[in-house]
Amino acid sequence: MSRYTDFYQRSLSDPDAFWSEQAKLVDWNTQPDQICDNSNPPFSRWFVGGKLNLCHNAIDRHLPARSDQPALIAVSTETDTEQVYSFAQLHREVQRMAASFRALGVKKGDRILIYMPMVAEAAFAMLACVRIGAIHSVVFGGFAAGSLASRIEDAAPVLVVSADGGSRGGKAVAYKPLLDEAMRLSRHKPEAVLLIDRGLAPLPLVAGRDHLWRDLRKEHLDAQVPCEWVDSTHPSYTLYTSGTTGKPKGVQRDTGGYCVALAASMQHIFDAHPGETYFATSDIGWVVGHSYIIYGPLIAGMATIMYEGLPIRPDGGIWWQLVEKYKVTVMFSAPTAIRVLKKQDAAYLKAYDLSSLRALFLAGEPLDEPTAQWISDGLGKPIIDNYWQTETGWPILTICNGVEKAPSKFGSPGKAVYGYKVKLLDDQTGEELAEPNQKGVVAIEGPLPPGCMQTVWRDDERFVNTYWKSVPGKLVYSTFDWGVRDADGYFYILGRTDDVINVAGHRLGTREIEESIAAHPNIAEVAVVGVADQLKGQVAMAFAVVKDSAGLTDEAKRLKLEGEVMQLVDRDLGAVARPARVRFVHLLPKTRSGKLLRRAIQAVCEGRDPGDLTTMDDPSALQQIRDLMKA
Repeated sequence: MSRYTDFYQRSLSDPDAFWSEQAKLVDWNTQPDQICDNSNPPFSRWFVGGKLNLCHNAIDRHLPARSDQPALIAVSTETDTEQVYSFAQLHREVQRMAASFRALGVKKGDRILIYMPMVAEAAFAMLACVRIGAIHSVVFGGFAAGSLASRIEDAAPVLVVSADGGSRGGKAVAYKPLLDEAMRLSRHKPEAVLLIDRGLAPLPLVAGRDHLWRDLRKEHLDAQVPCEWVDSTHPSYTLYTSGTTGKPKGVQRDTGGYCVALAASMQHIFDAHPGETYFATSDIGWVVGHSYIIYGPLIAGMATIMYEGLPIRPDGGIWWQLVEKYKVTVMFSAPTAIRVLKKQDAAYLKAYDLSSLRALFLAGEPLDEPTAQWISDGLGKPIIDNYWQTETGWPILTICNGVEKAPSKFGSPGKAVYGYKVKLLDDQTGEELAEPNQKGVVAIEGPLPPGCMQTVWRDDERFVNTYWKSVPGKLVYSTFDWGVRDADGYFYILGRTDDVINVAGHRLGTREIEESIAAHPNIAEVAVVGVADQLKGQVAMAFAVVKDSAGLTDEAKRLKLEGEVMQLVDRDLGAVARPARVRFVHLLPKTRSGKLLRRAIQAVCEGRDPGDLTTMDDPSALQQIRDLMKA
């Protein structure tokens, strides 16, 4: 067996011994007396009886050895600022924030909602929460008032931490009016609001409720706030994720399991080491920002870069400039961001010294092979895809570089990660598909490993019914994604089970068609959706962004390119998968985190209301599709 195969098998055959070993990677105030309690499935409890603190593991324990080393590097190309905080400086700022929270009446177990741009104070707030045993709920900065209100109502925070505004592409986005409207709409009324004034937007204060951070910080400059030791099973945070139906789900995460899972992942997956620099280009409003901007790198004793800005501003080389300047060793981004960079001058990839960078990890959506090949050729570094969810908190599928260096297969996020009993199941019978190259639902047999969600916040029933009862006859966790596994154990994700297109009885995954279309040399990006059709039930409709749009105003040239794309799909997948139309657009509708809004595209194509679009980055993208469908 290979080294990784042995490592993986041991994690499944003797999980208590395996995870007891991983638990030594973190500091405990009280050692756990039971590794896993799975007496009430699917509600597994990890490291029962243990007490620890997430902030202590991220900051305090590193002070003796690396207090003067960089911990947090806050970079904003929106405000042209860069500030490096050492572990000692971060320790002081977090204690000032924690003391301010206490002064505003926050106690252990209380919730704090954080509605912030990508600034250092947002990191202080998250770390201050877990320092005092409060539970944070971060909402992506700039979310619309209605979406914010629903999260305030569900989380029931005693305090909201926010700012006057954020900035995107050099344009200020005022947060305070959105927050005030959300507070008006919400049936739950937080007692206090703590505000960071960046000087970007007006900041009207509500007397008795609103407090300025600069004032409270001055009062607590010398604050010393010890870490609150909490049970391993104490919730560290909730993070809301949208579903296909119903209100957003508050994914609830524990403390001990999460801390151990992140510490282990930094070593075994990312091959990351203390004193190095980690750069994740995500936002703290998403799970990647929690796990691999704030907690994971700091737990590992690394410096972490927190970036506010676009990947192409001031130019398409800004990220590589930061890699050179701060000697980044591990970088984590999203396929969407790389596709954006793909439209920039490739010379930017060679303009900086990237010798410190060992690997680029990508996740958030399927990574198509052409994009993977392009960035691999450009950087000359390992490109490692990984697949996971808000619900799991850390990767389910990837290459575990720290255990054994193994090749990536472009188009595949890799193999099952240690601790995860990943299965492919028949969606009709629930039977396991053990042979290679069979298409099934990607599922995980319980108990879920440490770090995964405990439950849905205040809704255990929804946790069970949503995640554990969708596969017939089995209590297994469903990812709601289709996948196949090849003979070498590499998985390929084929798209959501609810994004399957049923064309005249043939079940087709949108990902398969998108992969084929993306291979055309003039296609930069593509989204495929299933659209209702009276004859076939559904047909595939493709929307593509071209690399070179010159001449596409000419109808004949447009039709020629459309024909070429259809021939490509015919060749790769057969005529049954050929899209009814391939429409060319300037950009695709996406959320601010870069996920394609396929359901909104589908709704517009079918003449339905696309629903809640508060996370959409640029509304003109959907309008383009509306106009095309009317033409």
